[in-house]
Amino acid sequence: MRTSTTAPTPAGHAAITARGLNLWYGDFQALHDVDLDIRQGLVTSMIGPSGCGKSTFLRSCNRINERLDYVRTTGTIQVLGHDIYAPEASRIQVRRHVGMVFQRPNPLPLSIRDNVLFGTRLHGTGRRSRRDEDELVEDALRQVLLWDRVKDRLSRKATSLSLEEQQKLCIARLLPTKPSVLLMDEPCSALDPEATSAVEELIWELRGRYSILIVTHNMAQARRASDECVFMLMGKVIEHAATEQMFVSPARRETADYIEGRFG
Repeated sequence: MRTSTTAPTPAGHAAITARGLNLWYGDFQALHDVDLDIRQGLVTSMIGPSGCGKSTFLRSCNRINERLDYVRTTGTIQVLGHDIYAPEASRIQVRRHVGMVFQRPNPLPLSIRDNVLFGTRLHGTGRRSRRDEDELVEDALRQVLLWDRVKDRLSRKATSLSLEEQQKLCIARLLPTKPSVLLMDEPCSALDPEATSAVEELIWELRGRYSILIVTHNMAQARRASDECVFMLMGKVIEHAATEQMFVSPARRETADYIEGRFG
C-alpha cells in the first residue's frame, strides 16, 4: 500500500496515472509536478484546503478544464494506459470513459428515462430497440439503488426528484456508456445528512465495478467512504496512503496538521 507519492503502483493496477502534471490558469500555477496513481476498482478520496488543486486535478482527468482558453497544462495523464491528452485523443471519447459528477445535481429537464439514456444516445453508433433501452434504464437505476423508487414514474421530469434521488440519477446517467472511472466533485455538499449517507452507501456499492475518485472537504466522509486518500496542499500532492493509515498515522506533518484541524 502506498504511503507517499514516490511509492509506485504495480503495473496494470492504475486507473489514472499522472506524471509531471502542471496546470496554469493564466499566470497562476494551480498544479505543480503532480505524480499520482489512482488504483483500479477502489474509492480514492482527495482532501485538502480550498484552493489546493483537488478539483483542478479532477477536472483535468476528463479534460473539462480545456473549456477555458486561458488554461495551460504540461505533463501527462493516462486512463487505463491511454494518454488522454495525446493529439489523437478525442475529448468526447475521454468523457465517455471518465464520467463526472458535480457538487449540485444537474439532471437534464427531461424525463427520468431520457436522462438515463442521454449519454448512450449521444455516444451511440446505432439505434436501439425500445426493449434494449428499457433494459439499459433498469440496469443503470438498479446499480444506483433507485429502480424500486422510480420504476413507476420513469416518464416524470427528473427535476421532480429529491436532491438525493437527482444525484443518484446523475450517476446513473453515466453508467450506460460503460465508463471506467467515475469522478465525483463533492457529490454530497448539497445534501442533508440522511441523503449524504445514502450517496456514500451508493459509492461503496459501486466500488469494484468502477474506479472512483472523490473530492471532499468532509474528513469523516473521506474516512468512511474511501480505500485510499490523497492529501493536497498548494497544488502539490503531499501524501497518498491507505485511508485508515493516513488518518491514524500520517507520514507527513502537514497531513497531520490538516486532519487535526490546525489549518484549512
